[in-house]
Amino acid sequence: MNAAEQGHLLLKQGKAKEAEAAFRRVLEGEPDHVEALNVVGLAALRDGDIDGALELLKRAAKVDGAQALTHLHLGRAYAAAFELEAAEAAYATALARKPELHVARLHLAELHEKRGDTVRAVLTYARALNDAQAEGRWLNEATTPAALHRAVDHAQQFVRERRLAGFAEILEPFVRQHGRGALRRVEQAVRIHLHMEQPSFPDPRQKPTFLFFPGLPATPYLDKGLIPEIEDLEARTDDIRSELQALLPSAEGRERVFHDGELEKENLRGLATPPSWNGYYFFRHGERRSDNCAACPKTTAALDALPLARVRGHGPEVLFSVFSPGTHLLPHCGVTNTRVTSHLPLMIPENCALRVGGEEHHWREGEVVVFDDTYDHEAWNRSSRTRVVMIFDMWNPFLTHVERAVLTELVVAMGEFRAGVEAV
Repeated sequence: MNAAEQGHLLLKQGKAKEAEAAFRRVLEGEPDHVEALNVVGLAALRDGDIDGALELLKRAAKVDGAQALTHLHLGRAYAAAFELEAAEAAYATALARKPELHVARLHLAELHEKRGDTVRAVLTYARALNDAQAEGRWLNEATTPAALHRAVDHAQQFVRERRLAGFAEILEPFVRQHGRGALRRVEQAVRIHLHMEQPSFPDPRQKPTFLFFPGLPATPYLDKGLIPEIEDLEARTDDIRSELQALLPSAEGRERVFHDGELEKENLRGLATPPSWNGYYFFRHGERRSDNCAACPKTTAALDALPLARVRGHGPEVLFSVFSPGTHLLPHCGVTNTRVTSHLPLMIPENCALRVGGEEHHWREGEVVVFDDTYDHEAWNRSSRTRVVMIFDMWNPFLTHVERAVLTELVVAMGEFRAGVEAV
Protein backbone atom coordinates (compact mmCIF):
# COMPACT_ATOMS: atom_id res chain seq x y z
CA MET A 1 0.00 0.00 0.00
CA ASN A 2 1.51 3.33 -1.05
CA ALA A 3 1.31 6.54 1.00
CA ALA A 4 -1.69 7.92 -0.96
CA GLU A 5 -3.68 4.70 -0.48
CA GLN A 6 -2.73 4.69 3.18
CA GLY A 7 -3.92 8.29 3.49
CA HIS A 8 -7.26 7.38 1.89
CA LEU A 9 -7.78 4.53 4.33
CA LEU A 10 -6.88 6.66 7.33
CA LEU A 11 -9.32 9.37 6.23
CA LYS A 12 -12.10 6.80 5.96
CA GLN A 13 -11.24 5.60 9.45
CA GLY A 14 -11.50 9.15 10.77
CA LYS A 15 -7.81 9.31 11.66
CA ALA A 16 -7.17 12.81 10.39
CA LYS A 17 -3.73 13.39 11.89
CA GLU A 18 -2.33 10.10 10.61
CA ALA A 19 -3.88 10.77 7.18
CA GLU A 20 -2.26 14.19 7.04
CA ALA A 21 1.12 12.67 7.84
CA ALA A 22 0.67 10.12 5.06
CA PHE A 23 -0.21 12.81 2.54
CA ARG A 24 2.77 14.91 3.65
CA ARG A 25 4.92 11.94 2.67
CA VAL A 26 3.12 11.89 -0.69
CA LEU A 27 4.06 15.53 -1.28
CA GLU A 28 7.72 14.78 -0.61
CA GLY A 29 7.77 12.62 -3.71
CA GLU A 30 4.94 14.24 -5.68
CA PRO A 31 4.78 17.97 -4.85
CA ASP A 32 1.88 18.50 -7.28
CA HIS A 33 -0.35 15.69 -6.00
CA VAL A 34 -3.73 17.50 -5.92
CA GLU A 35 -5.44 15.41 -3.25
CA ALA A 36 -2.42 15.62 -0.96
CA LEU A 37 -2.27 19.39 -1.46
CA ASN A 38 -5.92 19.63 -0.46
CA VAL A 39 -5.61 17.45 2.64
CA VAL A 40 -2.48 19.15 3.90
CA GLY A 41 -3.82 22.59 2.96
CA LEU A 42 -6.98 22.01 4.98
CA ALA A 43 -4.88 20.81 7.90
CA ALA A 44 -2.90 24.05 7.75
CA LEU A 45 -6.12 26.05 7.68
CA ARG A 46 -7.45 24.16 10.70
CA ASP A 47 -4.23 24.85 12.58
CA GLY A 48 -4.39 28.59 11.84
CA ASP A 49 -1.62 28.63 9.21
CA ILE A 50 -3.63 30.60 6.68
CA ASP A 51 -0.66 31.59 4.52
CA GLY A 52 0.48 27.99 4.34
CA ALA A 53 -3.03 26.84 3.44
CA LEU A 54 -3.31 29.43 0.67
CA GLU A 55 0.05 28.43 -0.80
CA LEU A 56 -0.87 24.75 -0.93
CA LEU A 57 -4.41 25.24 -2.22
CA LYS A 58 -3.38 27.78 -4.88
CA ARG A 59 -0.88 25.24 -6.12
CA ALA A 60 -3.60 22.57 -6.26
CA ALA A 61 -5.85 24.89 -8.27
CA LYS A 62 -3.00 25.66 -10.67
CA VAL A 63 -2.21 21.98 -11.19
CA ASP A 64 -5.84 20.93 -11.80
CA GLY A 65 -8.34 23.78 -12.02
CA ALA A 66 -11.19 21.41 -12.83
CA GLN A 67 -11.40 20.08 -9.27
CA ALA A 68 -14.43 21.74 -7.63
CA LEU A 69 -13.33 20.71 -4.12
CA THR A 70 -10.02 22.50 -4.55
CA HIS A 71 -11.84 25.77 -5.28
CA LEU A 72 -14.15 25.20 -2.32
CA HIS A 73 -11.18 24.74 0.01
CA LEU A 74 -9.37 27.70 -1.55
CA GLY A 75 -12.47 29.83 -0.94
CA ARG A 76 -12.44 28.87 2.72
CA ALA A 77 -8.76 29.85 2.99
CA TYR A 78 -9.38 33.19 1.27
CA ALA A 79 -12.32 33.84 3.62
CA ALA A 80 -10.11 33.09 6.64
CA ALA A 81 -7.62 35.64 5.27
CA PHE A 82 -10.49 38.15 4.82
CA GLU A 83 -9.82 38.26 1.08
CA LEU A 84 -13.56 38.22 0.50
CA GLU A 85 -13.67 38.97 -3.23
CA ALA A 86 -11.19 36.18 -3.91
CA ALA A 87 -13.21 33.85 -1.67
CA GLU A 88 -16.42 34.66 -3.56
CA ALA A 89 -14.71 34.00 -6.89
CA ALA A 90 -13.40 30.66 -5.62
CA TYR A 91 -16.82 29.53 -4.39
CA ALA A 92 -18.39 30.60 -7.70
CA THR A 93 -15.79 28.56 -9.57
CA ALA A 94 -16.48 25.54 -7.37
CA LEU A 95 -20.20 25.77 -8.14
CA ALA A 96 -19.55 26.25 -11.85
CA ARG A 97 -17.46 23.07 -11.81
CA LYS A 98 -19.96 21.14 -9.68
CA PRO A 99 -23.39 22.75 -9.15
CA GLU A 100 -24.42 20.01 -6.72
CA LEU A 101 -21.61 21.00 -4.33
CA HIS A 102 -24.14 22.62 -1.98
CA VAL A 103 -21.62 23.23 0.78
CA ALA A 104 -19.89 25.74 -1.54
CA ARG A 105 -23.12 27.72 -1.76
CA LEU A 106 -23.51 27.46 2.01
CA HIS A 107 -20.08 29.04 2.47
CA LEU A 108 -20.88 31.65 -0.17
CA ALA A 109 -23.96 32.62 1.86
CA GLU A 110 -21.80 32.92 4.98
CA LEU A 111 -19.58 35.27 3.01
CA HIS A 112 -22.53 37.48 2.02
CA GLU A 113 -23.64 37.53 5.65
CA LYS A 114 -20.14 38.48 6.79
CA ARG A 115 -20.22 41.40 4.32
CA GLY A 116 -23.58 42.54 5.67
CA ASP A 117 -25.41 41.76 2.42
CA THR A 118 -28.49 40.31 4.10
CA VAL A 119 -30.61 39.98 0.96
CA ARG A 120 -28.02 37.96 -0.96
CA ALA A 121 -27.21 35.96 2.16
CA VAL A 122 -30.78 34.85 2.79
CA LEU A 123 -31.38 33.95 -0.86
CA THR A 124 -28.12 32.02 -1.10
CA TYR A 125 -28.69 30.18 2.18
CA ALA A 126 -32.19 29.25 0.99
CA ARG A 127 -30.88 28.00 -2.35
CA ALA A 128 -28.26 25.84 -0.65
CA LEU A 129 -30.86 24.37 1.71
CA ASN A 130 -33.47 23.83 -1.01
CA ASP A 131 -31.07 22.10 -3.38
CA ALA A 132 -29.61 19.85 -0.70
CA GLN A 133 -33.00 18.93 0.75
CA ALA A 134 -34.35 18.13 -2.73
CA GLU A 135 -31.72 15.37 -2.72
CA GLY A 136 -32.75 14.15 0.73
CA ARG A 137 -29.83 15.84 2.49
CA TRP A 138 -29.69 18.36 5.37
CA LEU A 139 -33.21 17.43 6.42
CA ASN A 140 -32.22 16.55 9.98
CA GLU A 141 -29.18 15.50 12.00
CA ALA A 142 -29.16 12.04 10.45
CA THR A 143 -28.93 13.43 6.88
CA THR A 144 -26.42 16.19 7.71
CA PRO A 145 -22.70 15.55 8.18
CA ALA A 146 -21.68 16.31 11.76
CA ALA A 147 -19.21 18.95 10.58
CA LEU A 148 -22.06 20.88 8.96
CA HIS A 149 -24.65 20.71 11.77
CA ARG A 150 -23.90 24.17 13.11
CA ALA A 151 -23.71 25.81 9.68
CA VAL A 152 -26.94 24.23 8.43
CA ASP A 153 -28.80 25.09 11.65
CA HIS A 154 -27.60 28.68 11.35
CA ALA A 155 -28.69 28.85 7.70
CA GLN A 156 -32.18 27.60 8.54
CA GLN A 157 -32.57 30.04 11.42
CA PHE A 158 -31.20 32.95 9.38
CA VAL A 159 -33.63 32.32 6.50
CA ARG A 160 -36.61 31.76 8.81
CA GLU A 161 -36.01 34.91 10.87
CA ARG A 162 -35.55 37.17 7.85
CA ARG A 163 -38.59 35.78 6.08
CA LEU A 164 -40.71 36.08 9.21
CA ALA A 165 -39.65 39.71 9.53
CA GLY A 166 -40.63 40.36 5.93
CA PHE A 167 -44.05 38.77 6.35
CA ALA A 168 -44.61 40.65 9.62
CA GLU A 169 -43.98 43.90 7.77
CA ILE A 170 -46.67 42.99 5.23
CA LEU A 171 -49.15 41.94 7.92
CA GLU A 172 -48.60 44.89 10.26
CA PRO A 173 -50.98 47.41 8.59
CA PHE A 174 -53.71 44.75 8.36
CA VAL A 175 -53.24 43.87 12.04
CA ARG A 176 -53.57 47.55 12.94
CA GLN A 177 -56.77 47.93 10.94
CA HIS A 178 -58.52 44.62 11.59
CA GLY A 179 -56.91 43.12 14.69
CA ARG A 180 -54.80 40.00 15.00
CA GLY A 181 -57.82 37.73 15.31
CA ALA A 182 -58.81 38.45 11.71
CA LEU A 183 -55.39 37.21 10.59
CA ARG A 184 -55.09 34.11 12.73
CA ARG A 185 -55.38 31.71 9.78
CA VAL A 186 -53.02 33.82 7.67
CA GLU A 187 -50.34 33.73 10.36
CA GLN A 188 -50.73 29.97 10.65
CA ALA A 189 -50.40 29.64 6.85
CA VAL A 190 -47.13 31.58 7.05
CA ARG A 191 -45.79 29.28 9.78
CA ILE A 192 -46.69 26.25 7.68
CA HIS A 193 -45.08 27.80 4.60
CA LEU A 194 -41.86 28.34 6.57
CA HIS A 195 -41.94 24.75 7.94
CA MET A 196 -42.32 26.07 11.48
CA GLU A 197 -45.56 24.12 11.84
CA GLN A 198 -46.74 20.92 10.21
CA PRO A 199 -49.90 21.23 8.10
CA SER A 200 -52.93 19.35 9.31
CA PHE A 201 -54.85 18.41 6.19
CA PRO A 202 -58.54 17.78 6.87
CA ASP A 203 -58.46 15.51 3.82
CA PRO A 204 -55.20 13.60 3.15
CA ARG A 205 -55.94 13.73 -0.59
CA GLN A 206 -55.02 17.43 -0.56
CA LYS A 207 -51.42 18.06 -1.63
CA PRO A 208 -50.82 21.78 -2.35
CA THR A 209 -47.39 22.30 -3.88
CA PHE A 210 -46.87 25.90 -2.73
CA LEU A 211 -49.18 27.24 -0.01
CA PHE A 212 -51.64 25.51 2.30
CA PHE A 213 -54.19 27.74 4.01
CA PRO A 214 -55.63 26.12 7.18
CA GLY A 215 -59.23 26.23 8.32
CA LEU A 216 -60.88 25.98 4.89
CA PRO A 217 -63.42 23.20 4.33
CA ALA A 218 -61.82 20.43 2.27
CA THR A 219 -63.72 18.78 -0.56
CA PRO A 220 -62.76 17.88 -4.13
CA TYR A 221 -65.80 19.61 -5.62
CA LEU A 222 -67.42 22.73 -4.19
CA ASP A 223 -71.05 23.78 -4.32
CA LYS A 224 -71.11 26.38 -7.08
CA GLY A 225 -73.95 28.08 -5.20
CA LEU A 226 -71.33 29.41 -2.79
CA ILE A 227 -70.30 31.81 -5.58
CA PRO A 228 -73.45 33.72 -6.65
CA GLU A 229 -71.79 35.26 -9.72
CA ILE A 230 -71.61 31.85 -11.41
CA GLU A 231 -75.34 31.86 -12.18
CA ASP A 232 -74.95 34.96 -14.34
CA LEU A 233 -71.91 33.44 -16.07
CA GLU A 234 -73.84 30.30 -16.98
CA ALA A 235 -76.62 32.46 -18.42
CA ARG A 236 -74.06 33.92 -20.85
CA THR A 237 -72.87 30.52 -22.13
CA ASP A 238 -74.26 30.96 -25.66
CA ASP A 239 -72.55 34.34 -26.10
CA ILE A 240 -69.27 32.97 -24.77
CA ARG A 241 -69.45 29.89 -27.01
CA SER A 242 -70.11 32.07 -30.06
CA GLU A 243 -66.98 34.11 -29.35
CA LEU A 244 -65.00 30.89 -28.86
CA GLN A 245 -66.18 29.50 -32.19
CA ALA A 246 -65.06 32.69 -33.94
CA LEU A 247 -61.55 32.14 -32.51
CA LEU A 248 -61.15 28.42 -33.10
CA PRO A 249 -60.43 28.39 -36.86
CA SER A 250 -57.33 30.51 -36.29
CA ALA A 251 -54.17 29.80 -34.31
CA GLU A 252 -53.79 33.53 -33.63
CA GLY A 253 -54.00 34.22 -29.91
CA ARG A 254 -53.55 30.55 -29.05
CA GLU A 255 -50.72 29.37 -26.77
CA ARG A 256 -49.39 26.01 -25.64
CA VAL A 257 -50.21 25.47 -21.99
CA PHE A 258 -46.85 23.76 -21.47
CA HIS A 259 -44.12 25.90 -23.02
CA ASP A 260 -41.53 23.24 -22.15
CA GLY A 261 -41.55 20.16 -24.37
CA GLU A 262 -40.33 17.94 -21.54
CA LEU A 263 -43.19 19.06 -19.28
CA GLU A 264 -45.60 18.33 -22.09
CA LYS A 265 -44.21 14.81 -22.46
CA GLU A 266 -44.42 14.25 -18.71
CA ASN A 267 -48.01 15.45 -18.35
CA LEU A 268 -49.86 14.62 -21.57
CA ARG A 269 -50.74 11.35 -23.26
CA GLY A 270 -52.54 10.68 -26.53
CA LEU A 271 -54.53 7.85 -28.05
CA ALA A 272 -54.28 7.48 -31.84
CA THR A 273 -52.60 10.86 -32.36
CA PRO A 274 -50.12 12.97 -30.36
CA PRO A 275 -51.78 14.90 -27.52
CA SER A 276 -52.28 18.65 -27.66
CA TRP A 277 -53.35 21.08 -24.95
CA ASN A 278 -53.41 24.75 -25.79
CA GLY A 279 -55.53 27.72 -24.97
CA TYR A 280 -56.75 31.17 -25.79
CA TYR A 281 -55.70 33.01 -22.65
CA PHE A 282 -57.51 35.99 -21.20
CA PHE A 283 -55.14 36.04 -18.21
CA ARG A 284 -51.92 34.10 -17.76
CA HIS A 285 -50.03 34.30 -14.46
CA GLY A 286 -52.18 37.36 -13.77
CA GLU A 287 -51.18 39.12 -17.00
CA ARG A 288 -54.07 40.25 -19.16
CA ARG A 289 -53.99 39.12 -22.81
CA SER A 290 -55.45 42.26 -24.33
CA ASP A 291 -55.90 40.91 -27.86
CA ASN A 292 -58.01 37.94 -26.78
CA CYS A 293 -60.00 40.13 -24.41
CA ALA A 294 -60.71 42.58 -27.22
CA ALA A 295 -61.73 39.74 -29.54
CA CYS A 296 -64.19 38.39 -26.98
CA PRO A 297 -65.89 41.41 -25.34
CA LYS A 298 -68.89 39.49 -24.00
CA THR A 299 -66.68 36.83 -22.45
CA THR A 300 -64.45 39.50 -20.95
CA ALA A 301 -67.41 41.32 -19.43
CA ALA A 302 -68.63 38.08 -17.88
CA LEU A 303 -65.17 37.40 -16.43
CA ASP A 304 -64.87 40.88 -14.99
CA ALA A 305 -67.96 40.20 -12.88
CA LEU A 306 -66.38 37.14 -11.21
CA PRO A 307 -64.34 37.08 -7.96
CA LEU A 308 -61.20 36.09 -9.85
CA ALA A 309 -58.13 35.42 -7.71
CA ARG A 310 -56.07 38.40 -8.85
CA VAL A 311 -52.48 38.22 -7.58
CA ARG A 312 -49.74 40.01 -9.48
CA GLY A 313 -47.51 37.58 -11.29
CA HIS A 314 -49.58 34.58 -10.19
CA GLY A 315 -53.21 34.78 -11.11
CA PRO A 316 -55.74 34.44 -12.34
CA GLU A 317 -55.32 31.85 -15.05
CA VAL A 318 -58.24 32.22 -17.47
CA LEU A 319 -58.42 30.53 -20.85
CA PHE A 320 -60.46 28.66 -23.39
CA SER A 321 -58.81 25.28 -22.76
CA VAL A 322 -58.60 23.19 -25.92
CA PHE A 323 -57.98 19.43 -25.84
CA SER A 324 -57.41 17.82 -29.22
CA PRO A 325 -58.99 14.38 -29.78
CA GLY A 326 -57.44 11.69 -27.64
CA THR A 327 -55.64 14.03 -25.23
CA HIS A 328 -55.26 13.00 -21.59
CA LEU A 329 -53.87 15.35 -18.94
CA LEU A 330 -52.27 13.11 -16.33
CA PRO A 331 -52.90 13.40 -12.57
CA HIS A 332 -51.27 16.40 -10.87
CA CYS A 333 -51.84 18.78 -7.94
CA GLY A 334 -52.23 22.55 -7.87
CA VAL A 335 -50.32 25.13 -5.89
CA THR A 336 -52.73 26.40 -3.22
CA ASN A 337 -56.17 25.91 -1.71
CA THR A 338 -56.66 29.70 -1.42
CA ARG A 339 -58.12 29.57 -4.92
CA VAL A 340 -60.60 27.26 -6.58
CA THR A 341 -60.51 26.21 -10.22
CA SER A 342 -63.69 26.38 -12.28
CA HIS A 343 -64.70 25.06 -15.68
CA LEU A 344 -67.46 26.40 -17.91
CA PRO A 345 -67.99 23.56 -20.43
CA LEU A 346 -68.48 24.94 -23.96
CA MET A 347 -67.80 22.14 -26.45
CA ILE A 348 -68.08 18.69 -24.86
CA PRO A 349 -68.07 15.57 -27.04
CA GLU A 350 -68.72 12.07 -25.72
CA ASN A 351 -66.12 10.26 -23.59
CA CYS A 352 -64.75 13.37 -21.89
CA ALA A 353 -64.38 13.71 -18.15
CA LEU A 354 -62.64 15.30 -15.18
CA ARG A 355 -61.49 13.36 -12.13
CA VAL A 356 -60.68 15.15 -8.85
CA GLY A 357 -59.59 13.30 -5.71
CA GLY A 358 -60.63 10.06 -7.39
CA GLU A 359 -64.20 11.33 -8.02
CA GLU A 360 -65.20 11.49 -11.68
CA HIS A 361 -67.23 14.34 -13.15
CA HIS A 362 -68.71 14.48 -16.66
CA TRP A 363 -69.02 18.01 -18.00
CA ARG A 364 -72.36 19.29 -19.23
CA GLU A 365 -72.27 22.29 -21.55
CA GLY A 366 -73.22 25.50 -19.78
CA GLU A 367 -72.96 24.03 -16.25
CA VAL A 368 -69.99 25.26 -14.25
CA VAL A 369 -68.04 22.85 -12.08
CA VAL A 370 -65.91 24.21 -9.22
CA PHE A 371 -63.13 22.15 -7.67
CA ASP A 372 -60.08 22.34 -5.43
CA ASP A 373 -57.11 21.59 -7.64
CA THR A 374 -54.83 20.81 -4.69
CA TYR A 375 -56.46 17.40 -4.92
CA ASP A 376 -54.90 15.02 -7.41
CA HIS A 377 -56.83 15.66 -10.62
CA GLU A 378 -56.79 14.73 -14.30
CA ALA A 379 -58.90 15.24 -17.43
CA TRP A 380 -59.31 13.47 -20.73
CA ASN A 381 -60.90 13.66 -24.17
CA ARG A 382 -61.31 10.12 -25.49
CA SER A 383 -63.45 11.25 -28.40
CA SER A 384 -62.61 12.04 -32.03
CA ARG A 385 -63.59 15.71 -31.68
CA THR A 386 -62.16 18.81 -29.96
CA ARG A 387 -63.10 19.49 -26.35
CA VAL A 388 -63.18 23.06 -24.96
CA VAL A 389 -63.90 24.35 -21.47
CA MET A 390 -63.27 27.83 -20.12
CA ILE A 391 -60.97 27.58 -17.10
CA PHE A 392 -60.92 30.36 -14.53
CA ASP A 393 -59.47 30.73 -11.03
CA MET A 394 -61.51 32.34 -8.25
CA TRP A 395 -60.84 32.96 -4.59
CA ASN A 396 -61.84 30.14 -2.30
CA PRO A 397 -65.30 31.28 -1.12
CA PHE A 398 -64.45 30.41 2.49
CA LEU A 399 -61.76 33.11 2.69
CA THR A 400 -62.72 36.41 4.28
CA HIS A 401 -62.25 39.68 2.38
CA VAL A 402 -59.42 40.60 4.75
CA GLU A 403 -57.67 37.28 4.11
CA ARG A 404 -57.95 37.78 0.35
CA ALA A 405 -56.46 41.25 0.64
CA VAL A 406 -53.51 40.01 2.70
CA LEU A 407 -52.92 37.05 0.39
CA THR A 408 -52.63 39.31 -2.65
CA GLU A 409 -49.51 40.76 -1.02
CA LEU A 410 -48.16 37.69 0.76
CA VAL A 411 -48.24 35.45 -2.30
CA VAL A 412 -46.43 38.07 -4.37
CA ALA A 413 -43.70 38.23 -1.70
CA MET A 414 -43.48 34.43 -1.57
CA GLY A 415 -43.23 34.21 -5.36
CA GLU A 416 -40.59 36.92 -5.57
CA PHE A 417 -38.55 35.17 -2.90
CA ARG A 418 -38.77 31.85 -4.75
CA ALA A 419 -37.70 33.51 -8.01
CA GLY A 420 -34.82 35.21 -6.20
CA VAL A 421 -33.65 31.92 -4.73
CA GLU A 422 -33.73 30.22 -8.13
CA ALA A 423 -31.72 33.07 -9.65
CA VAL A 424 -28.75 33.07 -7.24
